[in-house]
Amino acid sequence: MGDPVQLKDEGNKHFQAGEIDKAIDCYTKAIQVCKDKKVLAVIHRNRSACYLKKESYANAAADASKAIDVDAADIKALYRRCQALEKLGKLDMAFKDVQRCATIEPKNKTFLETLRRLGAEIQAKLKTTFSTDSRVQNMFDILLDEEMDKDKKEKAANNLIVLSREEAGAERIFQNNGVTLLLTMIETGKPEMILAAVRTLSGMCTGHKARAMAIVNMVGIDKMCSIMAIDNEEIALAACNLFQCINDSLTGGDKREYGKEEAMVLDASKDLKTILLSLLEMVASKKVSGHGRDQALNLLSKNVPRKDKKEPDHSRTLFTIDHGLKKILKVCGQISELPDQLPLTENTQLIASVLLNKLYDDLKCDPERDNFRDICNDYIKSKIDPNDMDKTIHAINTISGLLQGPFEVGNALIGHQGIMEMMVALCSSEREVDQMVAVEALIHSSTKMSRASFIITNGVSLLKDIYKKTKNEKIKIRSLVGLCKLGSAGGDDYSLRQFAEGSTEKLAKQCRKWLCNPQIDTKTRNWAIEGLAYLTNDADVKDDFVEDEPAMKAMFELAKSKDKTILYAVACTLVNCTNSYEKKDIIPELVQLAKFSKQHVPEQHPKDKKDFIDRRVKRLLKAGVISALAVMVKADSSILTDQTKEMLSRVFLALSDDPKDRGIIVAQGGGKALIPLALEGTEAGKVKACHTIAKIASISNPEIAFPGERVYEVVRPLVNLLHTDREGMQNYEALRGLTNLAGFSEKLRVKIVKENAIPDIENYMFEEHDQIRQAATECVCNLVTCKEVQDRYLEDGNDRLKLLVLLCGEDEEKLQIAAAGALAMLTAAQKKLSTKLTQVTTQWMEILQRLCLHDNPWIQHRGLVVVYNMLNSDDRELAKKLIESELLEILSVIGKAEDNPKRQGSIDTARECLVKAMDLGLIKPFSSPS
Repeated sequence: MGDPVQLKDEGNKHFQAGEIDKAIDCYTKAIQVCKDKKVLAVIHRNRSACYLKKESYANAAADASKAIDVDAADIKALYRRCQALEKLGKLDMAFKDVQRCATIEPKNKTFLETLRRLGAEIQAKLKTTFSTDSRVQNMFDILLDEEMDKDKKEKAANNLIVLSREEAGAERIFQNNGVTLLLTMIETGKPEMILAAVRTLSGMCTGHKARAMAIVNMVGIDKMCSIMAIDNEEIALAACNLFQCINDSLTGGDKREYGKEEAMVLDASKDLKTILLSLLEMVASKKVSGHGRDQALNLLSKNVPRKDKKEPDHSRTLFTIDHGLKKILKVCGQISELPDQLPLTENTQLIASVLLNKLYDDLKCDPERDNFRDICNDYIKSKIDPNDMDKTIHAINTISGLLQGPFEVGNALIGHQGIMEMMVALCSSEREVDQMVAVEALIHSSTKMSRASFIITNGVSLLKDIYKKTKNEKIKIRSLVGLCKLGSAGGDDYSLRQFAEGSTEKLAKQCRKWLCNPQIDTKTRNWAIEGLAYLTNDADVKDDFVEDEPAMKAMFELAKSKDKTILYAVACTLVNCTNSYEKKDIIPELVQLAKFSKQHVPEQHPKDKKDFIDRRVKRLLKAGVISALAVMVKADSSILTDQTKEMLSRVFLALSDDPKDRGIIVAQGGGKALIPLALEGTEAGKVKACHTIAKIASISNPEIAFPGERVYEVVRPLVNLLHTDREGMQNYEALRGLTNLAGFSEKLRVKIVKENAIPDIENYMFEEHDQIRQAATECVCNLVTCKEVQDRYLEDGNDRLKLLVLLCGEDEEKLQIAAAGALAMLTAAQKKLSTKLTQVTTQWMEILQRLCLHDNPWIQHRGLVVVYNMLNSDDRELAKKLIESELLEILSVIGKAEDNPKRQGSIDTARECLVKAMDLGLIKPFSSPS
């Protein structure tokens, strides 16, 4: 093993040489073989010094303690332990160690200064602790005082919430009997008190597993559920947030750092299972308000299905299907017009449908999907009763919910014997509620062309009869929407019109009329938009709609309302009006072949050509579409599905096509709304949102388009567009956007580098397409002032600098300006690059001379700056080579030219080059004979 003293001495040498890891290795070996206590104490003390250097403070304190155990007056060990304890936040213990040091050496200035500093820090900490404790108690005193002024109570509540969001504050509240006091606030039954208490609990649970578990057990899950069940939207939302904070803390979903104290390792699986069961109980409980039910469904939707399909564990989904699928189906089947129904909001049934879709989508194999379908099938069968019409229409309404969720399941149920016939029979019922449920089911079931063709054959006349006969506006509009949907079954194919010429325009006119009527209830007006979502497949209809400004504004106002069930229909309508749906490329040869074989060939409507689309876009912008889109993007994620997000992204992209319109998008909050669309949703949706951001970022002032810290969130979406599988236009716009950002601030340049964008940007400098290559070079030109980028050019073994020099020799002037600008800034910032420039290609001198002789003053000036930087590079041989070449004559001609505002930069730089050459003694000043 070796001699401990020899190993210690070897460790000392490594320590003095700054080789800390080697020193630790030697000291550790010495400790293993040393038997002498005094020598062992010295080795531990020395290793403690190493650990301090490595910032491994716990190990440093432990080693110093072992040295002190042998010699209590070991002043070096005492001071090292003091330093380690201070870094660990144990100020009291650190103070005691330095106090002993100062007793042993009373005149040591280091000890006295540390003693004074630690004393002040301890006093400040005590003061803060006591003041925080008293503040917490004071806040509760104010809140629980019946006679206290309302404003003071409000202020105390807000202070408590803010304090709970800081780790130290949350801990002080918890330690000062805070949970019990918060429960007392909840028991008052006053909404503002409940709200403040729940929000404070959320802050305390955030990011701290042990505290979250303690609060769950102290408050109780049943109590939390009863708070969420209150018929108050704000309280239900706050309670939902509390559950989410608890879930994130217990599952590790909250990745933020909260100081040095880590939560204890505890098993939270039991609590998580209890929460899941409690939420499922809430779903179908009559004691729960509509808002509470919405939030329970939202929590299930957010936390049960896997966020990433690559994760193997989907047991929560299977558990939810086994214990709660029938409860969710019960919510889907509720009919508010009937007695004894569950309390619902306008959004509840749609949220339930979205949850069903997510659960079904999360299943892995056919047996699991079969089980899901079997549960749904059994539920529907149990509800169909010819002698009880209320149960039967509940079953039909449940199928409607499934058709809006996992369509495949709903569609299969409709195919079962007797279901479609029952829907048709219900349309003939004398009860208006039967007609309404049946018409809605018919509408949802006719999504597929095959199903629509069945209903066109069997149901159009029925819907027409209902529309004509009923006096109930709600049924009238639903039957109209059914006709609208069937009328648009051919999509935008002009040759596949289902109804006679002019019929769809008449239907649309009626929908617009209902839409603009504020006397009609919101849900019925929403159905009018649903109708337009189908009818605007027809170009005549969409053209009429954008000419009707009151109808557009009415739709936008409804999109901003609390009822978010409308979002999908509004998004569909806007996609149709802007023609931003996915279009298949039509290959002329295949069209000819189809015609020859007498196959159907889709036809484009004359009003679906570009000039008509552009005009519709202008009309939408004028009517305020951007502010409506901005509000829609903020909607709850359970209703704003990935498909809806994709449609909104498509609309944004269509609206940003004309550079002149991008200012309107920015002014009305479009820039802010696009960021979440670029980061979440379908791949196609994210790419389109990124492309829109690139269009805006390429021509706008980033500070105005994306104010504050938001500008840094824009970098990643732009970098996402640099992948080679993106379209050329997307690459180009992204490069232009990054160029604009890189020219704005050093912080943004660093952000671009951190997003690992540089390799992708450099790849496009090799692109054959002139504009993309130019955009990439301009982007690099703006990035080279960043130290990290300069270091890449200083590295050996790459052709970065060579590429820049060769691009300076290209014929395209804009490309030359960018490349020469980058070269000028690099050689100014890093003198070594001036010498390296001469080594990368034999053509460097010829290219440099061409730049200096260029007709374009911008290019010429940049070339001359490169020459000046090379003369100023401290490489005398290089400077000599430049002056001995034809460059001296070029510099002389330019320098002797008369002042000219258009070329003054070049003239001044040439003169500076000549002065520098004189300073270096390479040329002598011209003197005339006496």
